[in-house]
Amino acid sequence: MSLLEESLWSSKININGWVQGTAGTRDVMEPATGNVLGSLGVASVQDVLRAATAAARAQVAWAAKKPEERAAVLRRAGDLWEEHTQEIQSWLIREAGSIPAKAGLETHTAAQECWEAAALPSHPHGEVLTSNEDRWSFARRRPAGVVSVIAPFNFPLILSIRSVAPALALGNAVLLKPDPRTAVCGGVALMRIFEEAGLPAGVLSLLPGGADVGAAVVEAPEVRVVSFTGSTAAGRKVGEAAARHLKRAHLELGGNSALIVLPGADLAKAASAGAFGSFMHQGQICMSTGRHFVHESLHDAYVDALSGKARNIPVGDPNTGQVALGPVIDEHQLGNIDHIVHASVMAGGRLAAGGTFDGLFYAPTVLADLALDNPAFKEEIFGPVAPVAAFADIDELIEKVNANEYGLSVGILGEVGMAMRIADRVHSGKIHINEQTVSDEANAPFGGVGASGTGSRFGGAAANIEAFTETQWLTMRPEIADYPF
Repeated sequence: MSLLEESLWSSKININGWVQGTAGTRDVMEPATGNVLGSLGVASVQDVLRAATAAARAQVAWAAKKPEERAAVLRRAGDLWEEHTQEIQSWLIREAGSIPAKAGLETHTAAQECWEAAALPSHPHGEVLTSNEDRWSFARRRPAGVVSVIAPFNFPLILSIRSVAPALALGNAVLLKPDPRTAVCGGVALMRIFEEAGLPAGVLSLLPGGADVGAAVVEAPEVRVVSFTGSTAAGRKVGEAAARHLKRAHLELGGNSALIVLPGADLAKAASAGAFGSFMHQGQICMSTGRHFVHESLHDAYVDALSGKARNIPVGDPNTGQVALGPVIDEHQLGNIDHIVHASVMAGGRLAAGGTFDGLFYAPTVLADLALDNPAFKEEIFGPVAPVAAFADIDELIEKVNANEYGLSVGILGEVGMAMRIADRVHSGKIHINEQTVSDEANAPFGGVGASGTGSRFGGAAANIEAFTETQWLTMRPEIADYPF
């Protein structure tokens, strides 16, 4: 039987095992063709409450397991991602519209996330403190308890596993709410991998659903930590709800990342980097290059080179052809992309390439001659669109980069000394010198500032332990202390 054998999960959710969701079912769609790939169970608010209660019970026994036992489950999960790579990649291609290379990146990263997480149970979980009293004093990290993970559609596997794996490794139970549009590759696949890896029932629950389910996994009394990846607008609502219920929320939100092309930069390499940053996975990445700032000495040539790449990038069904771009996720997303492109032209921008679509396939698009208040520069497009503007000097550049509310990623191409000075002045959670804006590794901190979220809350031992545990103060005396009462 295959890992994702449809009879196991069809029309079901997972609460202590595969069961019918009480909110019915939802078709699993292939955006490239409009074909139905299967049927997914949909959770209700009552399902969430049942799952949270079960998770709280299961978490106690899971946290009590020896560190090596929890580590073994995570290591086995990492191995299983590799063993079932082709099957999972097929779902990423068909359900999420991923090209094969992007699907391969997701399965590779999923394995890496599990192997990195496998080290967390044996990582130091506290420190010895000094004390003015006659006692030992410790600060120790304890599992938070039940963690809710809410993940989006664009990198459905990576953006789920990067929270699920460390949260489990550190002794928590997890309620996973994937985006219902990609709930097989971003939900069922994780559930099945951890089942096969030996994770006890109830420690991980799968709860696909809409906004009501999203609210429920935040508000359920047993939940202590919420890990959310998604739009800034939705993240504000999650943060507000978590604050009302006195819960921690780790928010990785939108972006409008800047790529800076310095004077003297290699034009051909810069255009290649810019095309990758804006067009990879149809621009549906929070780190996508949303603003290209090019020194005026290179601006016109850069627009021409980037437009040439845009016109020659193959677009089509990644399941049937050798293409570089697949479909955007749905009609709503397509409409939003096209609206911003046309609004930007109406506001004075120049359409240098693209601006057309066929079905859900949007052509790689280049916009030039843009003012800072142009919609293409102000808004996160989440589509294959590269807005370009010129700058004359570094002070002007810094002002333009920092004028945007987002602060997720910045790429700087060109002379390193100048790039280093710029890096010290821009507001961004991540900076890449002589690289474009899209980059992620399992052992590296990830997060943004401003409207891009609440900082680096994913990646690396320090960030993950901070995110998914609570600090407890513990003191110890050799005998009962004397008190003056």
